[in-house]
Amino acid sequence: MARRVLVRQPSRRLAEGLVTHIDRTPVDVDLAFTQWKSYVAALRAEGWQTIEVEPADDCPDVAFVEDTVVVYGDLAVISRSAADQRRRETAGTEETLRGLGYQIERIESPGTLDGGDVLKDDNRVWVGISGRTNRAGVDQLQAHLGPLGADVVGVPISKVLHLKSAVTALPDGTVTGYPPLVDDPSVWPSFFPVPEEGGSHVVILDPETVLMAASAPRSRDLFEARGLRTVVVDISEYEKLEGCVTCLSVRLRRSPASHELASQRGS
Repeated sequence: MARRVLVRQPSRRLAEGLVTHIDRTPVDVDLAFTQWKSYVAALRAEGWQTIEVEPADDCPDVAFVEDTVVVYGDLAVISRSAADQRRRETAGTEETLRGLGYQIERIESPGTLDGGDVLKDDNRVWVGISGRTNRAGVDQLQAHLGPLGADVVGVPISKVLHLKSAVTALPDGTVTGYPPLVDDPSVWPSFFPVPEEGGSHVVILDPETVLMAASAPRSRDLFEARGLRTVVVDISEYEKLEGCVTCLSVRLRRSPASHELASQRGS
């Protein structure tokens, strides 16, 4: 099965994107486009087929496609952000995943949830209870994923925008994060501290390889000392908007049976 990943082209209005926990600084939109293309090229070079969601230039934060959906097996749960201006982003993601054969569910009012608050490791799913995701959203996600065998656990966070702004998981399941931004490291059975905020964020590309930001060279050294291979990308313009490497893609690690069957039928 081909490894596939959703990405979405940034908006020319990217500089108007939301910021909550950091001060606003100028964003070089042309450089951001160049960085996004390099990010996509890095995924492709590692054997991932990139699937582009239709552009939405009227949505400043649209490049952060991770926030629009939680994919678990054959199911895509469309998010409902607490930030009203981001809710328009989900339609394109839903259309793309429906076309790929995914079963669609949604977070409904009064629930709110951003995909960036969801950290998965096998059947364990941690969900940040944040400014974007509330308890009702966590409960709805549990209702959708529980029948598939997922154990959904709410994790209150206060120091960052999303849970995955603070922590992500390495291929062996170890959770990594920058301690000053992690509310309670004891939440995770195995926690690996890193010395830079950018080192908190990795995208697992295969069991030995992670994609990470150029802003965390000391963290890169630590990961490589653990035996990991690192693929490094510069995402400085997205970091100015509280973005990280995870925000810019959604990995599709299983093909829905309906899509596979449609492919066998030649449609």
